[in-house]
Amino acid sequence: MSDQVRVAVFGTGSWGTTFASVIADNGIPVRMWGKFADEVDDLRREHRSVRYLPDLLLPDWVEATTDPQEALEGADILVLALPAQTVRQNLTEWGSCIPADTVIVSLIKGIELGSTKRMTEVIAEVTGAGPERIAAISGPNLAKEIARREPSATVVACASQRTAEFLAEACATPYFRPYTSGDVIGCELGGSVKNVIALAVGMADGLGLGDCAKAAIMTSGLAQMADLGAALGADPATLRGLAGVGDLCTTCLSPLSRNQSFGRHLGTGLSVEEVVAVTTQTAEGVKSCAPLLQLARDHGVHMPTVESVVKVVHEGARAADVIGI
Repeated sequence: MSDQVRVAVFGTGSWGTTFASVIADNGIPVRMWGKFADEVDDLRREHRSVRYLPDLLLPDWVEATTDPQEALEGADILVLALPAQTVRQNLTEWGSCIPADTVIVSLIKGIELGSTKRMTEVIAEVTGAGPERIAAISGPNLAKEIARREPSATVVACASQRTAEFLAEACATPYFRPYTSGDVIGCELGGSVKNVIALAVGMADGLGLGDCAKAAIMTSGLAQMADLGAALGADPATLRGLAGVGDLCTTCLSPLSRNQSFGRHLGTGLSVEEVVAVTTQTAEGVKSCAPLLQLARDHGVHMPTVESVVKVVHEGARAADVIGI
């Protein structure tokens, strides 16, 4: 990868910071943007995310700023690692600063409230960028493992094979292996649905159910994911691969998974508000479950596991009353 390539990463949470580290390990200059001055100051002074990843030391060629225009100056690639429900607002505020030929990459695994749009759809709508400039990256990617440079793989999906290969080259390292795909829909659906299924598996764990029950929930969840994918035109092979089954397994079973952990707290009887009070990171499935269910209903797809999660998260139901096999 040419040292002339420059990357902007918007989002200073655990996954954004980790992905910036992956890019930087290729010797590529990275400029991070963060909304919160204290997090940006930590990245500047300590070259680490004190709040999220205190053990990950970032190279000197990773910079940080709270100024979006400064972060975007000269950027060939813009990586978005923001909460799903803030993407439209953020792009509306500073999207005009994005250079005309910059490739925009979503690391976000969520569905927008209200519109039920995937993140690449939101990006296209707000920025006017064509499909050859918009990509999604998704797979079994636990930030803490990758920050420790443990082996991982992911899917880089874009309508343009050339763009997908360009992005894959930018983030390929000895420990992080990207595969390319043209199936943006399948890649994004896999990443969004698995978060909600992981909430259900976490609830089952919190309720004390065994591995057989959790495997049944995962299997049913995968079938529901496939049904929605078929309705939206996703390639079934995508959901059988890293962006589907791979990400589902990791997110449902790993103690490092934010969605599984959030669900486990709900399973012990805590309310959503109580779980939020004891956790510090985004569990995308909590806010994406309702628009995901609406998306499924709009396309005539029955997703009972997602319905159960919505009942607990938004309707005050007890996990014990709705989570089963």
